[in-house]
Amino acid sequence: AALVGQTCFEPGQAKNTYGTGCFMLMNTGEKIVPSTKGLLTTVAYKLGQQPVHYALEGSIAMTGSLVQWCRDNLGIIDKSSDIESLAASVPDNGDVYFVPAFSGLYAPYWRSDARGVITGLTGFATKAHIARAVLEATAYQTLDVLLAMQADSGITLDALNVDGGMTANNLLMQFQADMVHVPVHVPMVNETTCLGAAYAAGLASGYWKSVEDLKANHQINKRWQPAMDQDLRHHLHLRWQKAIGKSLDWI
Repeated sequence: AALVGQTCFEPGQAKNTYGTGCFMLMNTGEKIVPSTKGLLTTVAYKLGQQPVHYALEGSIAMTGSLVQWCRDNLGIIDKSSDIESLAASVPDNGDVYFVPAFSGLYAPYWRSDARGVITGLTGFATKAHIARAVLEATAYQTLDVLLAMQADSGITLDALNVDGGMTANNLLMQFQADMVHVPVHVPMVNETTCLGAAYAAGLASGYWKSVEDLKANHQINKRWQPAMDQDLRHHLHLRWQKAIGKSLDWI
């Protein structure tokens, strides 16, 4: 429904919903693309007499819930929205990485033996570095799913459409654009799951005449452009992958 709400009707268009976890889908059109990279192949939608359209899907277990864990279990913030200002109080992550594999890793790894780790800690690290690592973990996990989608589909993304509560976090959205290295688009209507259901109902009832009407109705509230140096982006992702390796084989 959120894919439809984001008007991702063309093959290769993708959306990511940031909630307790993240749910990312890429439209693959009328073609079923069996995943070899740890994703799910699913039905995206069928509108009226049009053919069925399919999608690749990647599920991430802990994104917003990791912020809640920092609030409730660690007590380093009083409310979830405080995570941004705390993370922004330091210029970078201080080489701290947080892999939130509390119940294993989901897409694209599917490792039930993994458990959560915080790596790179030194005497220099503070709660602000941990807060920044918490937000960055969401962007890294999204990048991992996106890379799997591009490898499965053979399509390179032009932009990533995003929605959900965490899109209000400016630091995260900029870092997300930097890591996926394409523009990140936040829509005017953030409740895209509800909007997608309304769009489908409107098409069925004749309120909307075609998907072209839906595309014309879709408005972008904010665009985040990638601005990070390529060498730094590559370095950060390599360190994240190293941290992933530290989380494996615990169980």
